[in-house]
This record gives sequence, C-alpha cells and structure tokens, in this order.
Amino acid sequence: MSDLPVDPFAERGLEGFAQDFRAGKVTSEAVTRQYLERIKQLDPKLGAFETVAGESAIATARAMDLLMQSGTDLGPLMGVPVAIKDVFVIANMPGPKVGSNITLPDVLGTEEATFIKALRRAGCVFLGQTKAVELCLGITGHSAPRGTPWNASDLENHRAPGGSSSGSGVAMAAGLCAFAIGSDSGGSVRVPAAFNGVFGIKTTAGLWPTDGAFPLDPRVDSIGLLTRSAKDALLAFNTISAVLFGCEYDARPTGVRLNRMCFGVPQNHFNENVNAQISAAFKQANEKLAGQGCLLEDIVVPEAPERAGYFPVSMPAALLSILGKDNFLAQKHLMDPVIAKRIESGLESKAYEFLALEDKRTASRKKVEERFTGFDAWVSPTTADFPPLLSELEDPAKGLSLALGMTQNTQPANYLGLCAVSLPLPVEGLPIGYQLMGAPNTDQRLLEIAVAVEEAFKAG
Repeated sequence: MSDLPVDPFAERGLEGFAQDFRAGKVTSEAVTRQYLERIKQLDPKLGAFETVAGESAIATARAMDLLMQSGTDLGPLMGVPVAIKDVFVIANMPGPKVGSNITLPDVLGTEEATFIKALRRAGCVFLGQTKAVELCLGITGHSAPRGTPWNASDLENHRAPGGSSSGSGVAMAAGLCAFAIGSDSGGSVRVPAAFNGVFGIKTTAGLWPTDGAFPLDPRVDSIGLLTRSAKDALLAFNTISAVLFGCEYDARPTGVRLNRMCFGVPQNHFNENVNAQISAAFKQANEKLAGQGCLLEDIVVPEAPERAGYFPVSMPAALLSILGKDNFLAQKHLMDPVIAKRIESGLESKAYEFLALEDKRTASRKKVEERFTGFDAWVSPTTADFPPLLSELEDPAKGLSLALGMTQNTQPANYLGLCAVSLPLPVEGLPIGYQLMGAPNTDQRLLEIAVAVEEAFKAG
C-alpha cells in the first residue's frame, strides 16, 4: 500500500498537532482526509468501524479550519479526528447498535449524550462509530452478530482484539484516528489497550457523565480513552474535563517525580496464573522504576478476588433489567450464543443475593480506599496472558478460561471504584500491558504518574 497516507499524529501526537494547527502548518481537513483514506484502505480487513461518517467529518473539519482562521480557538482538541465506541447517542449518526442485531429498548432517548456534546464543544471531528462486543458483555472482543475486529498487533493471525471496546482499540492501534473513546465496566478499555499495544484509561465511575450511553451495569460503567501515549491521554483528559466542569476543574499539574513515588505491588490475585513471559516483563519494568528511585512495596489486596463472585451476578441482572425478560427471551436467538447464555444466567439471580453482594462491595470499597493511604498507585500486569487466536475461543471451556484470565487483573478496579490505566511495555512481539491503579477520583494525578512511568520505560 505505497499510497497509504501516514498516520498524521504518529510522530508528534496531540500536542504536536495543536502547535502545527495554530501555526498554520496543517489543517483539520487535511488530517481528517488522511484518516478517512487510511480507514478506507485498512478497515475492510480490520473491521474496527461500525459506521464511517466521512461527509460530516470533512464538513466539521472545514468548520474548525475556518474558526481557527477567524481567530476562534476552542482548545487543544480543536480539529482532532476521533473515533467513538458505538454505545453513545450521537446527533446525525445512526442510533447505537451496541454490537447487536436485536431491537434494543428505548432507554437512551434521542438527545445526544452529554459526553459527546463535550467532545463537540472541544472541537473534535467525529470519524465514525467503532464496533463493540454485543451489549458490551465480552472481554475477548469476539462478537458474532456484528463481527470481530482484527487485532492490530498481528496482521497475519486473527487474534482476540479485547473487548468490549474492541473497535476503538483496533482503530487506535492501526492509526485510524487521533484517539478513540471507549467504555469500561470490567476492563473494556484496558484489555483492548493491552492487547493492541496502546494506552488506555478507565476513569473513576461517575466522574464523566454516562447519560446517552447504553448501560451494561450503571454501578460500574465508566467512560475511557484509548490513545497512543499517556501524554496524549493526559491532554485529552484535562481538555474534556475542563469542558465538562468549567472553572470547577483544575488542570494544573500536581507535580509528579518518580523518585518520590511509592507503588504497591499486590502479592495476591493479580499474580496468579500469569504467563511467565508477562511476569518477567512486569518484573523488569518494576526494576526500571526502582532504578529511577521509585519505591515499590509488596501489598495484599484481600478484596480483589471478590470480583469473581460479583460480576457474574451483577452484569446479567443489570442487562435483564434493561432488556426485560420477555424481550430478551423473544430475541435471544439473534444474539451471540455465549453472550445470550451469560445474560440468561441472570434469570436465576435472587434479589437478596445481589443486594448482599452489593453491600459487601460497598464495605470493600471503603477498606481499599483507606488501604491506599501512603501509596501513589498500585501496579500489576494488565492481563494474565497474551491475546489468543480466535480459534482458541471456539472451545467453550478454554474460551471461558481465557476470558477469566483477561479480567482477573482489570475487574478489581471496577469492583473497588478505582481509576486505572494500561500502558504498553517496550517489548518485542505481542504487546504487554502494564497497569497502574489509583484511588477513586485521582484520575488526573494517575495520568501524570503514567506519563512519568512511560518516559522511564522509553529511556530504557
């Protein structure tokens, strides 16, 4: 593909584009057309996009160029082309399919999601909607109804892209957008980030508004970003938060120095059944951080394993409360059989059992928040294993085992109300994700820490 345009953000990222855009060295229309051409040439194989909004993207990009030329500056994300997970209500785009062929209940309405409005106010250009696993209930990224995107880290073999923000992870990794929007209820941003070798942040649940987004489980749902770097994620996070919260949001740096950091390294749960190569890479990464003066202390998180009893009850029950029993049973033949089976298990759930689980989670969240005292972050491998071949998921028993390994280290952050990021380690071969977890509502500081960690890893 000698005529394939280069990814216009690959070298200088969001900050570089912002500088060049304001200096008149590049236009939003030019970079938008480059991405649309890359999508045209690459996405037939990758399958990252549910819909591509070419005409409206170019129209928006031209409008951003005219505004900038007239002296109107909407901020650092002005003119930046983005891809958005197909779970949001977006004006003048098809209603979200959420990876499914069933008729979804009208629980979202027609008004554009508040978060999407914030992206518009920031001046972002919407390239289109990216594929999601059906009803967001799947960590592998495999989804029969609308197709499974091709993991961008291995173009020779069809590997699991990670889910449920599968399309956003692939689009980001393949250079089909400047950054992508996802959602995360149990690892749905961090696993695609780890599997595709990009950066991903799961924000603290409740920080960014989720109205207008199809809910998997409102108790743990959160919006996230997939970017090429922690530095890009910090810029995007601060810009979007400033638009959402106005003068209430303070984007001033908190002052992060690795030689003043203390990271907790869990010695239970997070290190169980981890691939030996991933364990070795994780240990080597920690040694690099220690060499920079970072203190790493062994800890135990006894609440982490509780996630295994919570999510198999909460998520099917939450989806059934949205779909309705009769509606689900009438349409389950249209669904991915594995996902339909998981939802159907919720029909056996008992209200008193779920309430007991939720009470236990509330108590555990309080304990963990107190346990974070003295630590800037906790660290772990993002996933226990590498992205498997799709063929490995065909056997139900092995598929379940692989899926459990994918969520082992990500679900605890959702369960315990933490914010968390995954950043790619500088390794050869298939990507490996390094996870940083932060106390609730410390998202900005966690991203600043991630930038410092990223720089340390790059320095070698």
